[in-house]
Amino acid sequence: MSQDIATPSPVRVLVVDDSAFMRTALSRMIVSESGFEVVATACSGSDALEKIASLDPDVVTLDIEMPGMNGLETLHCIMNQFSRPVIMVSSSTEKDADNTFNALAAGAFDYVPKHLSSASLDILHIRQDLIAKIRAAAQSRKPGSSDVCFRKPPQSSVLQTWDFTTAPAIVALGTSTGGPKALQEILPLFPPDLSVPILIVQHMPAGFTGPFAQRMNALCSITVCEATHGEPIQTGVVYIAPAGTHMTVERPSDSRAIIRLDTHPEDYQHIPSVDVLMNSVAEAFRNLALGIIMTGMGSDGAEGMKAIHRQGGLTIGQDEASCTVYSMPRACAELGVLTHLVPLSEIPAHILQATRYRRRA
Repeated sequence: MSQDIATPSPVRVLVVDDSAFMRTALSRMIVSESGFEVVATACSGSDALEKIASLDPDVVTLDIEMPGMNGLETLHCIMNQFSRPVIMVSSSTEKDADNTFNALAAGAFDYVPKHLSSASLDILHIRQDLIAKIRAAAQSRKPGSSDVCFRKPPQSSVLQTWDFTTAPAIVALGTSTGGPKALQEILPLFPPDLSVPILIVQHMPAGFTGPFAQRMNALCSITVCEATHGEPIQTGVVYIAPAGTHMTVERPSDSRAIIRLDTHPEDYQHIPSVDVLMNSVAEAFRNLALGIIMTGMGSDGAEGMKAIHRQGGLTIGQDEASCTVYSMPRACAELGVLTHLVPLSEIPAHILQATRYRRRA
């Protein structure tokens, strides 16, 4: 006797873009994936708000540059009136990158860059990213929650006590979805006289890491920059890996370390890769390394955090309650390689404690 198996409801998406070509291209990508449905398209911000009210889509894709009510203004209205995951679709110019970061700070779930060539959209490049982010956005939505980021109240879970026999000499941090907003929350909390450098891999497309580093530098008392090949690593500086190149560390002596940028190895899903950075930091600094894994899709960073943990370094994971997407920290937690699992807001304090920071008189 057969049993009826309930079919999961499709992910219902509203596509908002003033370009008819873009609406059609994005819609075709979305409906080509099993379990996805485009409930409607909208050509303006006001049109989008009307359709969200009447159709209640699970996820909204939203263009940034639109006539009349632009994407940022529309996003604010969505967050205030119909809070739900919104994925921004933007070009990769410096202006658009800055607008994208403003959107993430205002509550957007994530973003997907447009890649235009002549009059056609680079569909093969954008489709996988778009589908993955829509799926993650739909899974993040918790019915009945009014929180913009759809999060539970933070709860700290300390896995082990600190080992104070050695203080870390370097911090390697990896993050992806939700990372720009999370980094904007924690980097301004570091003092300018921090005794260690912080090396960051944030999954971003070309054209975004430079403006993001400039934005963070303007907000922070600590220096934040996009890393360059061959530069000496200095204490109290945050280095962000450029899009399209792996960032590694070379340590010719105990007192000297250098940043290396390279496109090899090429067989990684993400370039730059958190694993590549952390593996090199573990090899160069051994038990003097501190690894941080934060919000993001996938498992990039799990092998790198394992390497740091194996060398006797400290490892911190962002807890599920404060993550936009918990996949990257979860992969590390499942491997049992996290020294601490803490809310986002506590990460700076843990770094300062581990590095024995003392405020100057």
